[in-house]
Amino acid sequence: MLDTEPDLSDRIFSDFDFSSGAVAAVSGGSDSTALLFLLKDHLDRTQSAAKLLAVTIDHGLRPGSAAEARAVAQLCAERGIAHRTLTWSGGKPSTGLPAAAREARYRLLAEAAEAEGTRLILTGHTADDQAETVLMRQARDEGARDEGTRAEDGRDGGRGLAGMAPATLYDWRVWIARPLLGTRRAVLREMLKRRGIGWIEDPTNVDQRFERPRVRASLAGDDGAQRFEAAIARTRQAAAEREALGRRAAMQIGAFARQPSPGLIRLDRAFAASDDGEGATYALRMLLATVGGVSFLADEARSRALFERLRIGPLCATLSRTVVDARRTGIFLYREARNLPAAAPAVDGMLWDGRRRITLSDRSGGLVIAPLGPAAAKRVAEGGAPANLRRMALAAEPALWRGGECVDFAGGDALPPPIPIAPVVAPFARFLPSFDLKPAAAVATLIGAPPLPPSPFPSHDRGGAWAKA
Repeated sequence: MLDTEPDLSDRIFSDFDFSSGAVAAVSGGSDSTALLFLLKDHLDRTQSAAKLLAVTIDHGLRPGSAAEARAVAQLCAERGIAHRTLTWSGGKPSTGLPAAAREARYRLLAEAAEAEGTRLILTGHTADDQAETVLMRQARDEGARDEGTRAEDGRDGGRGLAGMAPATLYDWRVWIARPLLGTRRAVLREMLKRRGIGWIEDPTNVDQRFERPRVRASLAGDDGAQRFEAAIARTRQAAAEREALGRRAAMQIGAFARQPSPGLIRLDRAFAASDDGEGATYALRMLLATVGGVSFLADEARSRALFERLRIGPLCATLSRTVVDARRTGIFLYREARNLPAAAPAVDGMLWDGRRRITLSDRSGGLVIAPLGPAAAKRVAEGGAPANLRRMALAAEPALWRGGECVDFAGGDALPPPIPIAPVVAPFARFLPSFDLKPAAAVATLIGAPPLPPSPFPSHDRGGAWAKA
């Protein structure tokens, strides 16, 4: 049941832990403005000492954006709310602008949150936004099927129809929560009107050149209410199915997957004989993407065909930059040797090949990062897997070099202490929706990635994904 009562704050925020404060993303529109004041009401009543920071991101894409940010700052000043405006500076891409703006927005919000000592960002996405998102994704998926192509960004098999997740982990370090996904925009606007609080109307929200305004207009038509309810019902079903499939995939990973040496994953032969072929295929897609360092799951149809081929017997294939070598002794996955990054100066915090996060601190002087290579791998490879596979996997792992000498590598301990070269769960390294917590935690445990940070909304952890990370 969607929220319809005017005073929503206690119901919306009762599950959240605000002991370390929160950042509210406020554009000045009705949804984010309502979020800010509902949140302030809740904190004033329940945790008056909790820090609240409103942050406005000025993307610099419209002439009036700076003035809108100043208006939000003025509103916050009048109500005693701390506020910061952050600007997306620098050049803007000629293509893929919405995605680049989204990435910049969340990066700036995360930086603001960490500066405040909190790992929680709240955004004002509503039930209306959710319905629009699902309808747009459904149209794209149907178009992709009509053209015989793969749905964009891995949104196949109904994954995208789950819509926006109630929470998303950004960059494996900051939580982005969407507490208004069960609330209609009209309810929020009525609340603001009663309080005499205005908001800014973004002209792009009604610009029919863009997809979302067209979908929004269609939901305002005669059959809009029915289409809205159908979209929300669809997203709830898809979200439940996605979470259930993720739990099954996590069980497959926990039961059958091991890492015998750096960069090498071994699956028991029993994995290919699993009764849950759908769950096993989903697990395989995540493992292929993680080993290959790609930011989206391996193609669904190709992964399904690969899994069926694994049931038959030995093979050697490549998918998502990952070599799949199925033998009598197991199914082995490792990064293929092609298209590895060229040698480059090491930078603190860099994500290398989509697979490893490098932490140099003050030890960056003169260091170069490059693949370890076959010669060095041959000297150090050892462990419980076929020697040739260990060497090939390790050769594709990152190593730090100074003056032609290897000073450290993934899985090595050349320095006291070693330079952290931490693995990442590649398809979720940037954005991890709460739908996928279980399988992401299982993969993190498998490869030795850092555990998921503590949740600021413990009751949303349906079954202890954090405890197992």
